[in-house]
Amino acid sequence: MNNPETLNEPTEKKPTDTPRNLDKPQIVQTAAQQTAIIRLTIPRAEIRTVMGPAHQELTAVLAAQGIAPAGPRFSHHLKMSPEIFDFEVGVPVTTPISATGRVQPGQLPATTVARTVYHGPYEGLGSAWAEFGAWITAEGHTPAPDLWECYVTGPESNTDPATWSTEFNRPLTRDHAH
Repeated sequence: MNNPETLNEPTEKKPTDTPRNLDKPQIVQTAAQQTAIIRLTIPRAEIRTVMGPAHQELTAVLAAQGIAPAGPRFSHHLKMSPEIFDFEVGVPVTTPISATGRVQPGQLPATTVARTVYHGPYEGLGSAWAEFGAWITAEGHTPAPDLWECYVTGPESNTDPATWSTEFNRPLTRDHAH
């Protein structure tokens, strides 16, 4: 009965599936969090080419204003579409920033979310989100249209992708209560 998996999974796995590296999901209430963000609306295929420069721009603006990040970098996806990503790249802050270029003040909402942590390379994020989404639905919850992921540890802290951790937050609609 020793099952290292934290989620129920199908009995059959396709050979292309990534390992299931998700912590046990929880339902939590988040507090509103001030942020510094860059909003991007891009074709999905461009995600890898825009993330690095956006994070560098955020870091430079915060440093110029003498503001330290108050937590890990994140992506807040506002609308999910197969072709287009409409999202904010940001960092939490405790001091409001002054708008500079593409960098604007923002906020992550106070809301009820389903939360888990994925451990592994960024290439596995899509299948991990799909597994997490299936858990949300199986538990009787209704996800809101947005989601955010926080890059707790990544390539900036270790070159081994197996050590990377990404926190998933999926807001839930109020109609999930029975």
